[in-house]
Amino acid sequence: MLDWMDIILFDLAGRPVLLIDLVSSVLGLFCVFLAGRNSKYNFWVGYLYTAALFLLFWNKNLYANLLLQPVSLAINILGHYRWTHPGSSERSSVDRRSLRVSMLSGQERLICLFGVLLVAFAWGWLLDRLFPADPHPYLDSVVTALILLAQLLSSLKKWDCWLVWLAVNVTQIMLHLSVGNVFMPIVCALYLINGLWSLATWMKLYRKNG
Repeated sequence: MLDWMDIILFDLAGRPVLLIDLVSSVLGLFCVFLAGRNSKYNFWVGYLYTAALFLLFWNKNLYANLLLQPVSLAINILGHYRWTHPGSSERSSVDRRSLRVSMLSGQERLICLFGVLLVAFAWGWLLDRLFPADPHPYLDSVVTALILLAQLLSSLKKWDCWLVWLAVNVTQIMLHLSVGNVFMPIVCALYLINGLWSLATWMKLYRKNG
């Protein structure tokens, strides 16, 4: 019997789009849409999204990405708690039960940049040796490091997370196009649009001490 994850919905430019591809893409888009609108319910969708990605990577034998899903789950749990349990000096002026939007300092941004480079190099080196079939191990690792940083900053409700998400979206579009994917660049373009919108939305919240 055909596994439900292998069900082909349609072909796009000669490449099949599976049901699990569509489900994970819809959940991911809905999750970041809610996050961009400052909704704590993005975390509940995020749990489903992480599960869908785990199944997706398992189905496609992408074990390097699969191994990172527990880390993403941990960050999602951290964010869910932080957004709904702010300290007395962290509360939003709009909703005292919610964490306010804040920004990284210049020093913190440098630390984040150094961290991304360090993680990207280490993960790329590991991918190159464990998965030699990966055509772009270091580019993959840069995207992975940026995604983890964006998730972490989002869990702390830092405005800067959307800058990182924009970098992720642009890099992913380039990565998918380089290997001939057509469906995912379209999805990443939607992420990019949401990122730009969310960047402006969170800036308004930051100025309102939201």
